[in-house]
This record gives sequence, C-alpha cells and structure tokens, in this order.
Amino acid sequence: MELSRLNQQTFLALLKAAAASASSRRLPSLHAVYIKLGFLAHTRVTTGFIQGYCAARRVTDARRMFDEMPRQDTVSFNSMIHGYAVSGDVASACRLFEQVPAPTPVTWTSMVAGLCRAGDVGSARGVFEKMPERDLVSWNAMISGHVGNRQPVEALCLFGRMMEEGFAPNRGTVVSVLSACASAGALETGKWVHVYIEKNRLRWDEFLGTALVDMYAKCGAVELALEVFAGLRTRDTCTWNAMINGLAMNGYSAMALDMFRQMELDGRVVPDEVTFVGVLLACSHGGSVDAGREHFNMISRKYGIDLVLEHYACMVDLLARSGHLQEAHKLITEMPMKPDVVVWRALLGGCRLHKNVKMAEIVITEMEATCSGGHVLLSNLYAAVGRWNGVEDVRRTMRSKGIEKIPGCSSVEMDGSIHEFISGDKSHPSYDDIHAKLIEIGGRMQQQGHVTETTEVFYDIEDEEKEQALGHHSEKLAIAFGLIGGSPDATIRIVKNLRFCMDCHKFAKLVSKIYQREIVVRDSARFHHFRGGTCSCNDFW
Repeated sequence: MELSRLNQQTFLALLKAAAASASSRRLPSLHAVYIKLGFLAHTRVTTGFIQGYCAARRVTDARRMFDEMPRQDTVSFNSMIHGYAVSGDVASACRLFEQVPAPTPVTWTSMVAGLCRAGDVGSARGVFEKMPERDLVSWNAMISGHVGNRQPVEALCLFGRMMEEGFAPNRGTVVSVLSACASAGALETGKWVHVYIEKNRLRWDEFLGTALVDMYAKCGAVELALEVFAGLRTRDTCTWNAMINGLAMNGYSAMALDMFRQMELDGRVVPDEVTFVGVLLACSHGGSVDAGREHFNMISRKYGIDLVLEHYACMVDLLARSGHLQEAHKLITEMPMKPDVVVWRALLGGCRLHKNVKMAEIVITEMEATCSGGHVLLSNLYAAVGRWNGVEDVRRTMRSKGIEKIPGCSSVEMDGSIHEFISGDKSHPSYDDIHAKLIEIGGRMQQQGHVTETTEVFYDIEDEEKEQALGHHSEKLAIAFGLIGGSPDATIRIVKNLRFCMDCHKFAKLVSKIYQREIVVRDSARFHHFRGGTCSCNDFW
C-alpha cells in the first residue's frame, strides 16, 4: 500500500488487526510510518496506538506516545490509566489519574477496572467509593473485580447495594453475580437472578445458559442444573463441560460419564481439556480405576489433546485413593512437566487414607512444599498411627519454614445473606446460640453411641481438649447455625475452603439422621450430600 493512501481509517483498521493477532511486532513499524506522515494530531488513532501498546504490556512505549500527543483527551487519559493499572504500576496510574482535567465516570471506571485486573482490589474499591457519580458500568466493573479476585461474598453484598440504589442489572451484571453465587454457594440469590433473567427477558445464549448451569451445579442443586441444561436450545463445549464437571463434583459419577457419551454422540461440539478434567474427576470420585485409565489414555490418542497438570492430578488422586500408590507415584515421575503441589498432595492424601507412612515421607522429600497442606497431611498421618515424634518433627519443620496451617472457613447462606465461620472463632453474633446447639447435638449424638474421632488432632493436648477443638471446626459451627435459623425443613448448604476431617464428616452424617435435615457441603475436593445418616461420597473422599 502506498503511503499516500494511508489515512486515519486505514490506521484504525491496521491497529485492530494487530490487536486481533495478539502480536506487538507490527506496532513499532506502524508507529514510525504514523509519525513520518505527521498523523500525531489524529487523537483517535494515537489513542489506538496507546491501547495497543498497553495490551502488549509495552507501557513505556504507550506513555511515550501519550506524551507526544499535542492534546490529550479523556479517552487517551483513560487508556493510559488503565494500561498502568493492569501492568501493576498503580502509583503511575494514580499520578496520571490526578492530572485528568475533568474525569468522567468512564475515567473512574477505567481506574477501578485496571486496579482489579492488576489484583489490587482494595485500592479499586477505594476509588469506587470515592466516585462522585456511578453508572451501571462502574457497578459492574467493581462487582466483576470482586468476583475475579475471589471475593464472591463482597461481590454479592455490593450487588445488593446496587439494587437498593435503583440500578437494574444487565447481562454483564447477572453473569458476574451468577459466578459469585457459584463460588459462595448462594443458591437462593442464584435462583432470584434466574427469575430476574426470565422476567426481564434477557437474551439467552450459551454463555448465559452455561453460567446458570455452573451456578446450580456448584451450589449442589444438580436437578436444577440438569433442568436448565435440558432447556437450552444450543450448547457449546463450555455448556457440556459445566454439566459434566457439575455432575462429577456432586458425586454423580455414572451420570457424568453418561453425559460425556451423550456429548460424543451429539457430534456438534468437540471435547477439550476441561471436558476430560470432569471425566477423570467423575472416575476419581466414583473409584472407577479401569474407566479412569481408559479415558486418560483416550485424551491424546483419540482426541489429540495435550495432557495438562489437572489431568495428571485427577489420575493420581484416583489411583492413590484406590490404593494404587506405587502406580500413582510412577505416573508422577514420568510426567512430561514438573508436578505441582496439587499433584503431590493428591498422592499424599492417598497415603493418609491408606496409612502408608513410608510413601508419605518419600512424597514430602520430593515435593516443593509451598503451602501448609502437605505438612499438615503428613502430621495427621503420623498422629493417626501414633508416631508422635514424627508429628513434632513436622511441626518443627513448619515453624522453621514459616509455614502456618490454613484456618478452616465455612460459609452458609441464610435469608439471602452469607454467614462465614472460621474454626475456633467466637465472633459471630449468634455464637452463644450456636454453642448451645452444639452442646445439644453432642448430647443427642452420645445417645446414638457416637465417639469423637480425635486421632488426627495434634498429640500434645488431652482427649477432652481434642474434642473441644474438633467441636469448633468451621463446618460444625455452620451446621449448628443452619439448624437454629431458617426453615426447619430447608437444606443446609455449606461451602468449606478445606477438606472434611473424619470427625466432621461423621458429625454431618449423624446430624442429617437425628434432625432429619439434608446437608450439602462443598469442600475443597467435592460435594457431600448428607441424607438420613449417609453421604453421597460413600465415605470415599
């Protein structure tokens, strides 16, 4: 193309093409031609270059163009501020923000969105609260920012505040809120959003349908997830994945594998790596070793999909929990990529389940323990077999490395609000009632012959103290709160950040039997549906 024929529209088209190719190599040459032709006065195109450089993480080049502009407008300021914030240079973003002559809601929102993408959600919330006026876009940016930074409860609280201030949610709002509901286990809020979607006739597509399926599945409402899935006119791979993974997480292993077969027969969509995470998860939760091996081998041989860490983690978990510890260890050593802590902890969990101390010690020496999980599992294993010297050695190692045990945290939805409980914490307003309920539950359990499982509690406290420590685990506090609040026949739904301990699992089973209440708990590995004294995991978790 002759230089004389290049104009503003041409450059905009070229910049769009460069952005679509996710490559920044063409930007400097385009920039040189742009300057040569004297187009710096074209603010719109210069801003396009700034956005392109920022998207390519070449913020210094973007700032150079910004400073070369004869006149910066609000859009160019917004683009540069957003670029700084996303790159993590919050200080520069703030300094530039203070220089904007007349910041608009878009300017403020650019700052909020950029800070959220950079992971500084605290600063983003501070900017949001200082906004002189907010529009729906700014509310959506902050809600989405909380969701993206794993703060679903804060997102739902902000959503409630947005509604109180008279803003009507749009598609962007409801997708973020559904994601927050899925993370927090806020089923009632999710149901309200579903009704809102239908009542206001928001446009249905695979994206919104998938969000609903995912929300219901992650809240443990599998029947509702299946109902939404069946009613969708079109489904893409993500929709099938949400349903397969949802069934697998909730312990419906056979249904998950059958759903995968339906996906294959459908023929209109192709499985991807996420699909097989769900398939292998179903095999793991169902203890289906042969099916797991078959599907694991199918991933690359039949579908040409590269194996990823998540596939290996699921397979190691299946083999280890089924007692095939040597095979699981061999699979890890033959992995083409470096195993992460999740893979090693899957094997260590199997060692704990089958009380194989020797293999657990090998795992601990081989894994790079970047968090407390591995050491805590090994300590629990030592305690379970009565090797107290080993427990103390692990404690000493954790202290020397500055590793702290992650506190258990459980949340439960009650009357549209999320209540969070941390193990041992007594700060909840209803704590006295919760404590009284736990005493009542303990008495009724003793009548049933229940004995507290104290083997996994550290050894240097007396048995009575161990029982008290276990009695204040976060999921027990949440269950007791669920019994004293809400409808007497309502399902108690809990989300926990760690795995169940043995005693709390027995506790939940007995409560479901004694009080005739259904309890659904999502721990860090899977769902547990307690009904009439039994659990959907069949005590295999």
